[in-house]
Amino acid sequence: MRTATTEFDPPVSSRRVFCLRPIFWNDAMPSAIEQIVDTYVRLRNRRGLEELMMHRQRLVVDLKGRSGYDFSLPIRQIEEEIAAIATGLDALRSAVSAAA
Repeated sequence: MRTATTEFDPPVSSRRVFCLRPIFWNDAMPSAIEQIVDTYVRLRNRRGLEELMMHRQRLVVDLKGRSGYDFSLPIRQIEEEIAAIATGLDALRSAVSAAA
């Protein structure tokens, strides 16, 4: 049991409280794929977006060809990622056509 405080111990009211869930966490926070797509669009990296799209499409084809387990959840998540990538490709196309 600790009875005395030292000069290095901050007062209880100024101690930082850490939690597992960040303060800024909410449902509006962009997903990892949305952040990646946004970065590729800002960098105008069409090839990177197309490679992401092809990789996700191959994953969906592979998962749909498997049996013995319910792959519907990962397939749905990957299809949502494909939709985000397609949106990024559309935004990149419109940005390039507007600049031309």
